[in-house]
Formats: sequence, C-alpha cells, structure tokens
Amino acid sequence: MPIPTSYRGRFAPSPTGPLHFGSLVAAVGSYLDARHHQGEWLLRVEDIDSPREVAGATDDILRTLELLHMAWDGPVVYQSKRIQLYEEALDELQQQGHTYDCGCSRKEIADSAIHTPTGTVYPGTCRNGLPAGHSPRSMRVCVHNAVISMQDRLQSGLHQQLQTDTGDFIIRRADKLIAYQLAVVVDDADQAINHVVRGSDLLESTPRQIYLQQLLGLPTPSYLHLPVATDAGNAKLSKQNFAAPITADDSHRAVLDALRFLHQALPDSPQDASLDELWQWAADHWDTRTIPACRALPAPARYSESAWRP
Repeated sequence: MPIPTSYRGRFAPSPTGPLHFGSLVAAVGSYLDARHHQGEWLLRVEDIDSPREVAGATDDILRTLELLHMAWDGPVVYQSKRIQLYEEALDELQQQGHTYDCGCSRKEIADSAIHTPTGTVYPGTCRNGLPAGHSPRSMRVCVHNAVISMQDRLQSGLHQQLQTDTGDFIIRRADKLIAYQLAVVVDDADQAINHVVRGSDLLESTPRQIYLQQLLGLPTPSYLHLPVATDAGNAKLSKQNFAAPITADDSHRAVLDALRFLHQALPDSPQDASLDELWQWAADHWDTRTIPACRALPAPARYSESAWRP
C-alpha cells in the first residue's frame, strides 16, 4: 500500500449513464481541491455493480472529462479488476469474527426492520444464526456497540450510534457482489487516498466506512461533502432519473455553471477564458469557505430536465 507524501484525492464515477451536472459538481470540487493543494487527482471507475452498468458509459464519462480538460493522474482504476482485494478484506473481517451470513429476503427485512429518519435499520435477525428454513443470502458486518463521530470540512459534524442508526450492514450482497461500503474503503486505502471530496448524499454512509476502516486497521481520509444538485422538484440529479448529460458543445458553460454552483470566484470575462485558463484560475482561487454548508442546492434550470435514456 503506497504511503502518501502529499494530497491524494479522487473522482469515482459509476458507469450507469453519462456524466451529468450533479456528477460534474463532484468532479469539479474534487479536482480543484486537489489542484489547489498541488496534489494528485486519481480517477476510479466504480463498475463493480454490473447489473446497473450501462454499455458505453465508461468511455462516455472518460471522453467527457477529457473534453473538459480535466486531466487525471496515473492510470484509470477499475473496481471490476480489484475483486481479489475486496475478497481479502472480506476474509479478514470473517477471521476477526465481525461478519455473519444473513438469510433474510427483502420482504422479510421490510416487514421487520426499524424505520428511522436516517433510513431502515436491520434488526439483527440472523446475528445469532440463521432462522429455521433459511439459507445464506448476503453477508453482514456486526456493528456491536460502535459509536462513530466525524468532522466534515464543510457539513456539520455527524454522530452515529451504528446499532440504532444503521444496524448491521451488508458487505456482500445476495447476488454475491461486494457492497459499496467495503469496496470504497478498500479502494481508498489501497490508492492511499487521504482527501475525499464527494456529494453530500454519501455523508450518512461515511460513519459505516469509518467503522470498516477501524476494523481493518486502515487510515481515515479527510472528508468534504459538497451540496448535491437538485432539479425543479427537489430531487437529486442522477443517472437513474436520466439527468441531462454534459455535452462537448456545452462544456465551457458547464464548467462555469459548476463554479457558480459552488460559489467560487470567476475571472474577469470568464466566457473569454480558455478551459485551461479557467481551470488554472479556479485552482488558484479555490475557497471551500464560500461553498454553502447545506446538503443540496438547485441546479441551473437547463440541467433539470431529463434528456437521456439508456
């Protein structure tokens, strides 16, 4: 595992559709935070969830980043080629006695789970063994009595009692795919990522990731969760909702819109600056103190309409 000597950040898109404005905001924020600190910006394609992957989406995302002149450092990393690393982490958690097989179906979980303002809490049905007539489906990590507190560089601090706020959570799904929570922890540690800049929709899951880091003896990065971009109906822009893609014809304006969304200063006559000039200015003047410390902000109207179908 490499030992970072300076800032190492990353952008980790999922190939479930083209790059849209909400994803662009996360890319811009992570890119500028890295460049402002003279750090590295790595690119990781989170393609482990094959059932949700859209053919051609990876190439489209990479091509769009290139059109935006967002140059990443080193080779692109693909989760689909890192399964062995995830399995090794899973084995380590099993050997430590932190995991158990779960035989509950989605319906059984929905019927028995505890519902809280932060989501559905698994009640631990299979923690002490599979109920009669059940066979293993997924694998969960036992949270015991863990209490996780974290400080975000932008959002207010977060405090979770995992037993009551999330319950024992899945690290290997019923379809045998490694769950996001474990994969992202392994990836960040293996790539020596020490600064994570991403959307606030992932803020609530961060304590679970920190818990896994603690169990595996891995370092915890610094976190900055940006406001997510929402449409006219206050729903998060997403590939699942077919958010309009960023196109080559709109690349310059899209970068300016992302900078304005993040409340960053712009140069005089920004429309006349080349993309490279704009990136240099934005990196030099990047200021996280001006970003609104909220979970969501409305996107410019032109990005709010669904315009893409798989």
